[in-house]
Order: sequence, then C-alpha cells, then structure tokens
Amino acid sequence: MFNHQVMRFLIVGVMNTIVYYTLYSLFLFLGFDYKISVALATILGVLFNFKSFGKYVFYNDDTRLIFKFIGVYIVLFCLNLLLIKLFHILIENYYIAGFLAIFPCAVASFYLNREFVFKN
Repeated sequence: MFNHQVMRFLIVGVMNTIVYYTLYSLFLFLGFDYKISVALATILGVLFNFKSFGKYVFYNDDTRLIFKFIGVYIVLFCLNLLLIKLFHILIENYYIAGFLAIFPCAVASFYLNREFVFKN
C-alpha cells in the first residue's frame, strides 16, 4: 500500500504541518483559546495546503476543487478539536494535545482528500 503518492503526501504534509503547528502554537502563546487557535491556523493553512496537496501529491491543480477541499477541512477541523479536547483531558497541556492530534488528522486528511477532493 505504501506508494509514491503516500511518500509525496508525507513530504508535503510535514511542511504543511510545521506551518499549521507553528501558527497554532503562536495563537496559544498569544492567549487565544485552543478552539480559536485551531480555527485560525486551519483557515490560514487551507489555501496553502490546497495548492501544495493538489499540485505535488495528487497532481491536480483544478481550482474548482477548493469547495470540496474546504468541506474536507471542516471535517478535519471538527476531528482536530475533538482529539485535542480528548488528549487535553489526559495530558492537560494544549501544546502537546495539539501535537498528538496531528497524527490521526494527517491520516484522515490523506484519505479524505484522496477519496473526496482529488479523486481520479
């Protein structure tokens, strides 16, 4: 199952994740609630992620897919909030909880984008 597309997703995803987590952490540091921090980091990352995933992972830069992509990111946003809340209950640290939520959200992102946005 491990193929070139998965490898490209991992490479691009690491870059996108660094941008997202840096923004998320910055907003937490500035005193924003974790929900607002997730929302702002997600909103700022959507266009960047759309272009990078579309062009480099799925070889599809059709801008008409942006609405499907936003739909997927709404689902990922909700999943991320839920996971951060659950991890925070266990760890009581929003920085670590947000970091741990990255991994299941990345897996969900790959499958949702592959199946619903950039489907061949």
